[in-house]
Amino acid sequence: MAAAKSTRNDVQGALELAVFAGGRVTRHPLPAEGRVSLGRSPENDVPIDDSSVSRRHAIIHLGPPIAIEDLGSANGTRLRRERSAGPTTKLLELQPEQGKTMELAVGDAVNLGSTLIVILPREGAASAAPGQGPGQPIVLDPAMERLYALAERVAGAPITVLLLGETGAGKEVLAEHIHRRSPRAQGPFVRLNCAALSESLLESELFGHERGAFTSAVQAKPGLLETAEKGTVLLDEVGELPPSIQVKLLRVLEERKVMRVGGLSPRPIDVRFLSATNRDLAAEVKRGAFREDLFFRLNGIALTIPPLRARIAEIAPLARAIADRTASAVGRPAPAFAPETLAALEAHRWPGNIRELRNVIERAVVLSGGDTLLPEHLLLDAAAALPPSEARPAAAPAEARPAAVPAEATAPPPAEGGGGLRGELDAIERRRIVDALEQCAGNQTQAAALLGMPRRTFVARLSAYGIPRPRKGKATR
Repeated sequence: MAAAKSTRNDVQGALELAVFAGGRVTRHPLPAEGRVSLGRSPENDVPIDDSSVSRRHAIIHLGPPIAIEDLGSANGTRLRRERSAGPTTKLLELQPEQGKTMELAVGDAVNLGSTLIVILPREGAASAAPGQGPGQPIVLDPAMERLYALAERVAGAPITVLLLGETGAGKEVLAEHIHRRSPRAQGPFVRLNCAALSESLLESELFGHERGAFTSAVQAKPGLLETAEKGTVLLDEVGELPPSIQVKLLRVLEERKVMRVGGLSPRPIDVRFLSATNRDLAAEVKRGAFREDLFFRLNGIALTIPPLRARIAEIAPLARAIADRTASAVGRPAPAFAPETLAALEAHRWPGNIRELRNVIERAVVLSGGDTLLPEHLLLDAAAALPPSEARPAAAPAEARPAAVPAEATAPPPAEGGGGLRGELDAIERRRIVDALEQCAGNQTQAAALLGMPRRTFVARLSAYGIPRPRKGKATR
């Protein structure tokens, strides 16, 4: 996105619109300039599915300055802004007249009917884990420390990398980390969500098109693979690629050339490929939904990111970092976390991982209005709380354990053929599996869920790493 002139908060040019509606938060990147329409109709730039919002409710003008215009909505547009008056702070509610604009500052809270919207500085990645500095993820869990140490080594090699893990676990953050630590760090980092586009649009976005290739192709356009020259391409949700695109992508990986839609001759490219998915691609290959040859091409080395529920030590630091950033954006001091709030966060299952945590904390900061976040501000789903055995696993007496992890399973696997990166990766994953079995007292289903891994895949890994499968009712001797 091109940088724009500064606003009164000096942050325009990297903004997003957070929409709080129906108990959830959605985010929409904002352009550096122009107009963005808001309303219930799907024809709006930002459609808001809420009955209190009119079909064409308001327009945000991205100047500078930033301003909002009400379009004659039924339930009105109201700007809430804090204003200091000596030792006290007043909350003002302002309402623009129809057809007239009202200037906004980044962080201002605006009600469209009963829906809340806030313009915030845009993060580099939707699933980004905020860290100690720009682009720095928070890595405190031992398994994550080993994973990032391995990623540092992988970054300097030209091999393709396949990032595996649940939605929102931080695959895109790790991909950016690999790019920044690679010899291509000065080149572009281009992301493409393979699940977000139709098959025809996906082909045009990836490979580009020539003028006249289809009705709306009024001029030639290079694809993302060409624009990433000397840089890195992240193919997010690569498991969603349709079969016809899989064939063409395989050809690109093998020949390092792209053929634009409607083109007559291929164009050479110099790009590194990273891919990410929350699917079990090996299972998709067996099912016939993903090409085996493409899987092997993408899987130069696979890095699996543990889900957030398996990284409890990182939840509180992540929550504080998100709260600090959100409070700063809305012009408030950073809130404190009550002990019971942290306990509730650590006991939650986090099916949406870091992305869900970010939504919860940002919503809590906006809605709390105080200097301390309490459990009631989180609005967590009680059904998504971890069972005590998963949230804080405790060692049971040997005779009470349904299954125990054999002592020999804790030893590192024997090196095969010199080890290297593949051997280190296997050792890390084996250690994670053994740790999960110990935490879950040998329960394979719970251990697989803790790692965010399908149970069949988990059982297959037990066999592959020579870990004896625990048997219920028998303690290890």
